[in-house]
Amino acid sequence: MKVALVHDWLTGLRGGERVLEQLCLLYPEADIFTLVHVPGSSGPIIGRHRITASFLDRLPKAQYRNYLPLFPAAIESLDLRGYQLVVSTSHAVAKGCRPEKGATHVSYIHTPMRYVWDQFDAYFGPGRAGVVTRLAAHAVAPYLRSWDVRSTARAQGLVANSRFVEGRIRRFWNRETDAVVYPPVDTGRFVPAAEGPDDYALIVSALVPYKRIELAVRAFSQLKRPLWIAGDGPELPRLRALAGDSVRFLGSVAGESLPGLYARARFFVLPGEEDFGIAPVEAQAAGRPVLALGRGGALETVIDGETGAFFAEPTVESLIEGVAAIDRLQADPARIRAHAERFDVRRFGPELRNAIDRIRALLRP
Repeated sequence: MKVALVHDWLTGLRGGERVLEQLCLLYPEADIFTLVHVPGSSGPIIGRHRITASFLDRLPKAQYRNYLPLFPAAIESLDLRGYQLVVSTSHAVAKGCRPEKGATHVSYIHTPMRYVWDQFDAYFGPGRAGVVTRLAAHAVAPYLRSWDVRSTARAQGLVANSRFVEGRIRRFWNRETDAVVYPPVDTGRFVPAAEGPDDYALIVSALVPYKRIELAVRAFSQLKRPLWIAGDGPELPRLRALAGDSVRFLGSVAGESLPGLYARARFFVLPGEEDFGIAPVEAQAAGRPVLALGRGGALETVIDGETGAFFAEPTVESLIEGVAAIDRLQADPARIRAHAERFDVRRFGPELRNAIDRIRALLRP
C-alpha cells in the first residue's frame, strides 16, 4: 500500500512535527507532502523521507505565514495520485488536500484553523497587525472559513488531539470525530531534579499572539519575580518592550538543554488556551507543577491541586492570583511525573494506528 503523509509546513521541529515523526515511524516508506519545506529544519526522522513541497516553496520562506490566502490553493495543488492511504496532520490546511478517488484519507487534527476562527483578533486585531494587513485579513476571512468547513469532506476520518479540539471540530465544522488520540510526549527525556528547584518560573513556547505570553510578562514584571522564557517568534520585540528586569528571554533553547531547564524551574507557566499543550506535560515529566489558564487542553493534562493550579481568566490579575495558589501547592515530583507518563510517546503510535485501521475497516465494502 502506497502511503502519503501531508503536513502544513516543515520549518522547525515542534509539537506538530513530533506527531509527523511518529507517522514516519508507522509508515517508513511513506512520502511527505507539505506547503513549505526548509531542509534540515525538522530532524532526521522526517528528513530521510522523500518530501514534496507546493508552489509556495518557491516564494521567500521567511514570509510564508503572509501567504495565508494562498494556502488552500497550495494544498490542493499537491499531486496525490497513486496513494491508497493519505494521513494528514493539520492545524491549518493540510486536511484540505485532494487524495485520489478511492483513496482513504484520515486527518489528525491539532485544531481547526485558529487564524480565521476564535483567535482571529489575536492575530489581526488592533496592535497586532498594520491597517493594510487587518483590512486584507477581514476581506479573505469569510472565504477561508467557508473553505475550512467544506474541505473537511475530503477526509473520511478525523482524529482529534484532545477532547477540547473534538469540541472545536463539532462547533466550527459541525462534524463528529472518529477518535481522540493525545499527542506524543517523550517523557523519558525528563527526570525530576535531585535537589530542590531554583527560583525562576518557566515558559517554553513559540512567541506568537495566541500563546498570550504577554500576560505572564506583565504579571511577573509587576511581581518582580524571575520568569525565564525559552522560545522565539514574531512577538519577541513586543514582549521585550513590556518586560521588567525580572523577565529573562533565553531565545531558542537546544533540545538537550530543555530537561535541565524544566527540572530546575519552580513551576511552569501556561498563560494561553492550548489545544493540548506538550510543554506543560514535559514540565510535569520533569516533576514540576504547572500554573495554567483553566481552559482548553490544560484541563485534560493538569490536575488542579495535585500536579498544578489553574487561574480563571486571561488577565494579569487572575494570573497573579494563580501564582499565589501554586506557591501554596505541596508539590510531589514523583506523583507529578507519574501523571505525565499517561501521555508518553510509546502509546501514541499504537493508538493512532488502531484509529486509522478502524476508520479504514468501516470504509471497506
